[in-house]
Amino acid sequence: MSRRSRRHATHVNHERWLVSYADFITLLFAVFVVMYAAAQVDNRRMGELSHAIQHAFKDMGVFQAEHDINAAENLHIVETSTTENSGNADGDLRNLLSSALAEEIKQKKAELRDGPDGLVISLHEIGFYDQGSDVLKEASAGTLERVTTVLKPVKLHIRIEGHTDNVPIHNARFASNWELSAARATGMVRTFVERYSMDPELLSAAGYAEYHPLQPNTTAEGRSQNRRVDIVVLDSTRHMAAPDKVPDLKQLQSTLKTEVVPSTQK
Repeated sequence: MSRRSRRHATHVNHERWLVSYADFITLLFAVFVVMYAAAQVDNRRMGELSHAIQHAFKDMGVFQAEHDINAAENLHIVETSTTENSGNADGDLRNLLSSALAEEIKQKKAELRDGPDGLVISLHEIGFYDQGSDVLKEASAGTLERVTTVLKPVKLHIRIEGHTDNVPIHNARFASNWELSAARATGMVRTFVERYSMDPELLSAAGYAEYHPLQPNTTAEGRSQNRRVDIVVLDSTRHMAAPDKVPDLKQLQSTLKTEVVPSTQK
């Protein structure tokens, strides 16, 4: 029995190299997917393609746990590129608002700036309210119409913030700056919804009284800058609708020009 067992040598599997070869081809394919995605050619579609490839390879049993990590990294690169495209949309929105509010910015009645939560449109009291009042001036209607013309189509979440200076207020309507700031914010929201048909689901209001100043309240000019209503366009990377549903902001340019020119000639 011992001689017969010696005659039968152990069978060697000569096809084991196919496993390593398949892994190499899979990784090489993933590299080219990442390179193509980095070219930013329709990144949304590339993200969908990467998901489809990942699931297809999982069903075939080709991707194991370590390959899933590589696939996740590839998808992160594609999503980062898509976020950069959203940043370009932010730039277009800023340019349109700058054009729409050119006259108000020149007269220091309005201001555009970047805030921690997104783009901020500051409407200073001097151009929109009488001191101590929450009733919008009729002369502000043209400004608000131009602002809403830009904001309404892009479907972004917007927070309206009321701010005051640190001078206490006591009149027949308001007992404190809290009440004045909150009334201005909610009044602006109501105007956006009722007069300009903004989507109420995308709007919110907040009153901050004197506790978020832009300038020190030690001078009359500083206090004037702090009495304002801020329209905060919340960060588009978190709130903007899907890219294929966002209208081309540049198409609004012609509309804005026809509305801005008459107001600047007055």
